[in-house]
Amino acid sequence: MSQPDAIVMATQVRKTFAAPAGGPLHAVDALSLAVRRGELTALVGPDGAGKTTLMRMMAGLLKPDAGALEVLGIDVAADPQAVQDRISYMPQRFGLYEDLSVQENLDLYADLHGVPQAARRERFARMLAMTDLARFTQRPAGKLSGGMKQKLGLACTLVRSPDLLLLDEPSVGVDPLSRRDLWQIVQQLVDDERLSVIVSTAYMDEAQRCAQVYVMHEGRLLAEGTPTALTRRAQGLTFSAQPPAEVPARVLQARLIDAAALVVDAVPSGGAVHFIRQPDVPAQALAPLLGTVACQPRPETLEDAFMMMLRQQQAPDQPAARPASSPRPAAARDEGPVIVVRDLVRKFGDFTAVASTSFDVARGEIFGLLGPNGAGKTTTFRMLCGLLPATSGHLEVAGLDLRTARAEARGRIGYVSQKFALYSNLTVRENLAFFGGAYGLRGAARRERVAAMMTQFGLEPEAISGLLPGGYKQRLAMAAGLLHEPDILFLDEPTSGIDPLARRAFWRVITALAQSGVTIIVTTHFMEEAEYCDRIAIQDAGRMLALGTPQQVREQAGGDATTNMNDAFIAIVEQGRVHALHGAPEGQAA
Repeated sequence: MSQPDAIVMATQVRKTFAAPAGGPLHAVDALSLAVRRGELTALVGPDGAGKTTLMRMMAGLLKPDAGALEVLGIDVAADPQAVQDRISYMPQRFGLYEDLSVQENLDLYADLHGVPQAARRERFARMLAMTDLARFTQRPAGKLSGGMKQKLGLACTLVRSPDLLLLDEPSVGVDPLSRRDLWQIVQQLVDDERLSVIVSTAYMDEAQRCAQVYVMHEGRLLAEGTPTALTRRAQGLTFSAQPPAEVPARVLQARLIDAAALVVDAVPSGGAVHFIRQPDVPAQALAPLLGTVACQPRPETLEDAFMMMLRQQQAPDQPAARPASSPRPAAARDEGPVIVVRDLVRKFGDFTAVASTSFDVARGEIFGLLGPNGAGKTTTFRMLCGLLPATSGHLEVAGLDLRTARAEARGRIGYVSQKFALYSNLTVRENLAFFGGAYGLRGAARRERVAAMMTQFGLEPEAISGLLPGGYKQRLAMAAGLLHEPDILFLDEPTSGIDPLARRAFWRVITALAQSGVTIIVTTHFMEEAEYCDRIAIQDAGRMLALGTPQQVREQAGGDATTNMNDAFIAIVEQGRVHALHGAPEGQAA
């Protein structure tokens, strides 16, 4: 590629940090690439691949240790300010001022970037229209939903018209509707302004939108090309298996993903299981694994090719999180529900966050709470955990009424939060020992449980917790939540921000826990994860919109067996909002 065609040119770029265990850590390692002008370009890769480090070097916030990096024809190492004057960069945790209104945040960022007063009116109007925030200019940023905060962050990033826009995982932690809106905005900028955009993402459907995709792993470039060209790597190896109606798709998925010598990857989808056969394995070798399960070829996707590349890089002796070796006997589903919710209401002043919600959860069931940002699912979740009292209604967990026995109920549950909530400066062993003590474990019993959890989740005892990659932090949080062998495990967006490889390992453990009789309540914005659930509930504006099996929800959305859960979710929420607009009395939107 000639110099004028490229907006970013990297030649043998390296960035090295001190590793926690001593010695160098090459976050970006002899990496070369050329990003074309006027296009949407994706950086994809697992946790620790070096995507954020590379972006920060492109933005002039980090200096390469070796190699050459030019952005907009400027040597970034020699003149980072010249680059920063012409680009806009939105990091993963964009710094909104939550006490300031939407308009005040826009004004502040315009001041910081020196945007002339004459240019602001038109630019602000365009950004507010694109992000649909014009109605909320006086609302404090801290009162916005997660999706609205992301859109405001993007608007603030674009208060000036840049020559290059860098987006570091902009859709982490936002729901499918907000994610769709965010990408419509980005695509409009590319189409209308020929803006050059580089985005890092954990979502392969987002990478699929891009003109060029760069796949990174451990600081190096694994592959590059158009989504179509990369997808061909999985050609002829992708299949769909349809288990019998009485067998949850996740059970077949677990069996397939455990057969690593035969199967590269497997994931539930639309009631079936989509899997990738190992390239050197003949099709007939899968017959004993599948038994009588119907199986047929399916079109390959970019995620299939991505998973193949990641599996090829995985060290054979890499410690993996795995199911407990001696699960507790599963309790029968007909023993009665382990969670009972009747007419649950939670109000904050005049605002109804949860409006008359009712459902049951059976023992050993995986139950998904889904909804857009600001839908009321986090409030419901906190009430179920005993962290927030209900305004009215009946709430029973593990046979205990949360109005009268909240503390006792908490001893029967485990909790894994969205954000890493353990002590970052302690080692893995120290964190687990501390939380074991908090759960009432003492002496030999605590030592045995801590050792068992470290083994089960493939954790290094002396590793500093805060320095672990995202996937391993999630493993540690899960281990801490399971130390006291709870009856019910609450997972609040536990896979937010971690790559597909880590998500597969996480759900393999969850499947085994459910088979052993542990009840799982999970919130997630990854709609593929709803396919692992026995039943899901979709909330919006405090109201329950759907409750049933994934198949029942797809049918309610007007789809069929081939409809993916992302499309079904969007359809149900949009149908619910139309219904609310025409006179539904409860649950006004935030």
